[in-house]
Amino acid sequence: MVSEKVNQIFRVSLFWLFLVLILITDFISAPLALLAGIIMGLSLGNPYPLQLGKITKFALQASVVGLGFGINLTQVAETGISGFFYTAVSLAVTMVLGLLLAKLFGVEKKLSHLISGGTAICGGSAIAAIAPAIKASEKEITVALGIVFILNAVALFIFPVVGKYLQLSQEQFGVWAAIAIHDTSSVVGAATSYGEKALEIATTLKLTRALWILPMVVFTGLMFKTEGKNAAFPKFILFFLAASVVHTLIPGLENVYAGLTSLAKKGLILSLFLTGAGISLSLLKTISFRPFVQGVLLWVLVATGSLIAVIYLM
Repeated sequence: MVSEKVNQIFRVSLFWLFLVLILITDFISAPLALLAGIIMGLSLGNPYPLQLGKITKFALQASVVGLGFGINLTQVAETGISGFFYTAVSLAVTMVLGLLLAKLFGVEKKLSHLISGGTAICGGSAIAAIAPAIKASEKEITVALGIVFILNAVALFIFPVVGKYLQLSQEQFGVWAAIAIHDTSSVVGAATSYGEKALEIATTLKLTRALWILPMVVFTGLMFKTEGKNAAFPKFILFFLAASVVHTLIPGLENVYAGLTSLAKKGLILSLFLTGAGISLSLLKTISFRPFVQGVLLWVLVATGSLIAVIYLM
């Protein structure tokens, strides 16, 4: 009993120490925050298992909205229009490849659709929105989310390295990250470490891509012949767009916008640490071999194909 209390006190103390370091210092980067969270989650365990999920979701969404104040829509309109083509093509190709890989590996239809939808659009948000439309089980949702979490963690570390090795421009990296990385948090985290322009492009294109959730839910409902009307559309995307509109239409507040954007970047790093802390051994054990292979191969194909596209078409 005493030992358990000591371990809990140690977990909580270490947890809050990292939070304070993230908030008051600048030497903890997005990848380092995620890595620290993962190490803590796998070794010591999550000190707040009941509250952490909701807190992480709020921190991420609030941070993304704050990043909107740093984006002038007029300046990125050209990128958004050209990026729309890449997004539409990648979504269609990803869903087709996901279907083929599912048949090849014998992955159950609903689980395969969750993995493919999460890869095609925006990871966990897409999975959460699609799941009610196909009446997915809790285990299917957990497995799909687990695969996405793992691949997001990998992408956050390797994408900036690959981008710099291939000498991708800020524009190229921003488009590639937005298309090939699942969740918004990892897209923004990878782009943050690459450069300001890459962050601007990646954030805008990624959240534009997330708008495909709505037609995807409708399509999914028809495909599985179930009602998709209860699926949750991520409303924070609309707040992000509203923040960008404010920046675009109300000039002269650059200091305010810069302060909000800086605070949002801190919040992003914080949310990545919280995301990592939520990964546990029990979550990893729910992932079986065949769907994991499907998710990895699908992601590798999408990442490689989109990388070739941005190199030769941009």
